[in-house]
Amino acid sequence: MPNTKFQKLVNNSFLFRIYLLKSLPMAYIAGVRVKELSDSKAITTVKFGWLTQNPFRSMYFACLAMAAEMSTGLLVLNAIYESTPAVSMLIVQNKATYFKKAIGKITFTCADGNHIAEIIAKVKQGGEGITTDLKSIGVDEQGDTVAEFIFTWSLKAKIK
Repeated sequence: MPNTKFQKLVNNSFLFRIYLLKSLPMAYIAGVRVKELSDSKAITTVKFGWLTQNPFRSMYFACLAMAAEMSTGLLVLNAIYESTPAVSMLIVQNKATYFKKAIGKITFTCADGNHIAEIIAKVKQGGEGITTDLKSIGVDEQGDTVAEFIFTWSLKAKIK
């Protein structure tokens, strides 16, 4: 079940930047930011710049991957925040497709919140681990698709 308390923490840019600095310093340094987190979707951004560049005058793929992964991971965290039983999460695979050079501000959207809520409910009931694919699509400031990432998350209830 999605958690508005978690959403308030994430949507507070100051508190979330403190979290990034403490727990995900590379995402903080790269400038990955959360634009929006709701029950149904998560939107993150990252900007092309000196720290995020590659030798080909576009954004380094790892910076794109950080922002894309965060958009999927936030939806999972939203669904499991303070849940009983606790649920563990781990990426077991990822796939990326790149369509054009990433220059400027890239916005990643994962709209799989309803899907992940259903999966978490199944995980809590069955006790068995479940893997699921979550998609994040990155677009540039002109609205052109730059990249598409699919992250396979493994989810399992922590039963004592």
